[in-house]
Amino acid sequence: MKKQIPNLITLCNLLCGVFSCIYATQGCLIQAGVFICLGIFFDFFDGMAARLLGVSSPIGKELDSLADEVTSGVAPGLILFVLFANSQLPWLRFIGLLVPLFAAYRLAKFNLDTRQTHSFIGLPTPANALIWVGFGIDSGFVTDHLSITIAVAVLSIITDIMMVSEMPMFSLKVNFKDLSWKTNTVRYIFLIGCAVIAIWGYIATLDFLFLPLFIIWYILLSIITRKHSNAH
Repeated sequence: MKKQIPNLITLCNLLCGVFSCIYATQGCLIQAGVFICLGIFFDFFDGMAARLLGVSSPIGKELDSLADEVTSGVAPGLILFVLFANSQLPWLRFIGLLVPLFAAYRLAKFNLDTRQTHSFIGLPTPANALIWVGFGIDSGFVTDHLSITIAVAVLSIITDIMMVSEMPMFSLKVNFKDLSWKTNTVRYIFLIGCAVIAIWGYIATLDFLFLPLFIIWYILLSIITRKHSNAH
């Protein structure tokens, strides 16, 4: 039974992804976004549970990828599809279908790439999904402004490419056996930056648009830390 606990958590992630897809197809983008966030929460803890219990297995790895494809690939793709369908440029909705395609390729690549044990190469699928959760919950921000619609479409293509790129990204997974600043400097700086963004977003009444800003901060910090390490 202990061996199945991480898999059960992963299946909760998958179930959340299915609910998100259902709500997205009904045009309920807020509910769809909430279930994506809940699924990502489960995704964060299934690997941790496997490591703590010492029950990591190949089937768990494959199951995790399948769940991520639904929760962080198909579901955010459907959110984008509905967003663009309700915009002034409804033909852009097909761009949303690129998200699950690039996510699937990334997840397959991730399973085979042994370089990604302690860090990521390319934008992780959950991080990409959170961008579209934020825009989906505040859908009027995208659909009511033509320039914003076009900018979001361009951003979606860029992040799709980033998912399968060779750009190094730091991992957000924390080793609870060592929470020192020295070991987790980049992660702590990221969290401090997120806190600042959240406070600013609250003051500026950005609603859930702070989620895309979190991911942009994550990308910028990854680039900065990469350049710093290369300089040394």
